[in-house]
Formats: sequence, structure tokens, C-alpha cells
Amino acid sequence: SQGIRAGSLLFVSGQGHLDPATGALVEGDVATQTRRVMENIGAILNAGGASFDHVVRTTVYLADMNDFAAMNAVWESWVAPGQTPARATVQAKLAGPDYRIEIQVVAAL
Repeated sequence: SQGIRAGSLLFVSGQGHLDPATGALVEGDVATQTRRVMENIGAILNAGGASFDHVVRTTVYLADMNDFAAMNAVWESWVAPGQTPARATVQAKLAGPDYRIEIQVVAAL
């Protein structure tokens, strides 16, 4: 499941940089991949009756922690100042060599 509601919480599964229209991976650096991931999360939040303003918890998985600054610059453009959720960022081996990032979120409705 891409997302599931439990009471007043919406749990969005880890999202990668797949283009939902084509099912293909979006090529590019971590900033490009992060934008696609955030767009995917935004669509799931919207379908669940939420937005990024509702996100209270995020886990970011990076293939390389050296990508943190580039990921964070994109991330900050999606969250409102003063409404940044709790976040953990960890380095992890991801689904394939083309995956540089995966993000999961929890939203409170």
C-alpha cells in the first residue's frame, strides 16, 4: 500500500523516484530524484485528504550521506517554515543502484 489511514494518521510508504504516468525511474541527481519523490508523496497525501502541512514525521533514506545538502535544499522548498516535521535521515542500501533516495512520511489529519 502506498498509504494507509489509521484513525487520524496517514502513513505514506517509502516513495522512490518513479514517474507514476510511465512507471519509469526519473533519471538525474539526488535533487532531481528528491523532487520526484516529493511530488509522489504530495499526490498520496492529497488522495488521503492531507498535504505537506499535515506531515508530522519523516524518514529519509539516502544511498550516500554526501547527498544530504542537495536533498535538504529540495526538501525545504516543500515544507512551510515553522512547520517542519520531525525527521530522521539515514544512509541505507536502497532498491537498486539508480536509487539515491527514498522518503516515508506520517501525516496527522
